Amino acid sequence: MRAVDVVVMAAGKGTRMKSRTPKVLHKLGGRPLIAHVIETAQALHARRTIVITGHGAEGVEAWLRDSAAAAGRGAPDFVRQEPQLGTGHAVQQVVPVLPDDGIALILNGDVPLIRPETLQALVDKCGGERLALLTIEMADPTGYGRIVRSGDSVQAIVEHKDASHAQRAIREVYTGFMAVPSERLKRWLARLTNDNAQGEYYLTDVVRLAVADGCPVVAAQALEPVEVDGVNSPLQLAQLERAFQLRQARALMEQGVRMADPARFDLRGRLECGQDVEIDVNCVFEGHVVLGDDVRIGPNCVIANARIAAGAVLQAYTHIDGEGTGVEVGEGALIGPFARLRPGAKLGPEVHIGNFVEVKNSTLARGAKANHLAYLGDSVVGERVNYGAGSITANYDGANKHRTVIEADVHVGSNCVLVAPVTIAAGGTVGAGSVVNKNTEPGALTVARARQASIANWQRPKKAK
Repeated sequence: MRAVDVVVMAAGKGTRMKSRTPKVLHKLGGRPLIAHVIETAQALHARRTIVITGHGAEGVEAWLRDSAAAAGRGAPDFVRQEPQLGTGHAVQQVVPVLPDDGIALILNGDVPLIRPETLQALVDKCGGERLALLTIEMADPTGYGRIVRSGDSVQAIVEHKDASHAQRAIREVYTGFMAVPSERLKRWLARLTNDNAQGEYYLTDVVRLAVADGCPVVAAQALEPVEVDGVNSPLQLAQLERAFQLRQARALMEQGVRMADPARFDLRGRLECGQDVEIDVNCVFEGHVVLGDDVRIGPNCVIANARIAAGAVLQAYTHIDGEGTGVEVGEGALIGPFARLRPGAKLGPEVHIGNFVEVKNSTLARGAKANHLAYLGDSVVGERVNYGAGSITANYDGANKHRTVIEADVHVGSNCVLVAPVTIAAGGTVGAGSVVNKNTEPGALTVARARQASIANWQRPKKAK
């Protein structure tokens, strides 16, 4: 088998998207459309990937270079189509950099859900000798080019507007993907003309040229329409998003994950799950998330870049954002509802973080609890600490961040302010309403608040008449 060189067409403007963003950079599953296509090409172990850019070329090329660098791999090669004069004209720009000895696999940068196995079947059909087209049977093929066959051989692609009544009854249509010996493709591209109403060079004309040259033209069929659906409008993008998410949900459920409703699930990255994981409705997973055995995720949670250990429970509306340093949740921890864990939060086993509690860049040891209305930032919290409602660590002095240390078995009362840098020693208690800015002794009760005073017969001010 000859080497495969992937050619990705990504020069279109996408007028119907009504956006300044190049069409192929619009996101599906949290990543640009073209990222999905490039990933599929990599699964084929292609020798080379060449991307044809045009509209918004600098932005598309910059994103692909940055993405490749972040992943530690080489960037694709780029050629530009300026101006855009049709699909045939686009592929003509590749001729100077396309090796003669391989198979050119031509993909579309706005068709993100094509499967590697489908493309491999297309390459196999080509076999280095034939022009292979990817086709699909459609219940309503209106508007699509029909595949006209003679037995197993394709004779032509007839556009809908040019098709006869009998040809319009054909349900097999061309999808825009082809695999072709590169040396022959170059010869056919040189013979394309723009003698048509649009004045453009059409890649589909190579079928006519191949038949005229006696080169076999064959077809491989895609298994499901969503594989070959492109994006031309926000509506189509939204439809493909749901199809993509359902595909991911099904794959997870086949591994044993239990979902309340796979139609209300969004994965915008990578999710690894242990056994007996349960995910309720309307949950969003971003970046890299790992869920251990028996983890339960309540409804309406957003979780990004986190490791959730076995037996942990995330109750409704929990928001975890571990961008950069990540977030870790220990075994048997109970989080939420309405909790927020920010980068650097590391929670030990059986930690409780309750409603409207925010934790950032802090470590909480086994059994520590902050059950409601609190903030822990830049802190080290010991085992079995109880952190009261309304209490905060004042970790920022306007210029620098400072650390608070709360040692084991400390009880912090409600509505306290711990002014960092400060250490609350083991076994100590901080009385409600205290502002603590000095280190405390082990086992001590610390109270730092003004003495209560009551003024008898005091009258509120009255409005002037």
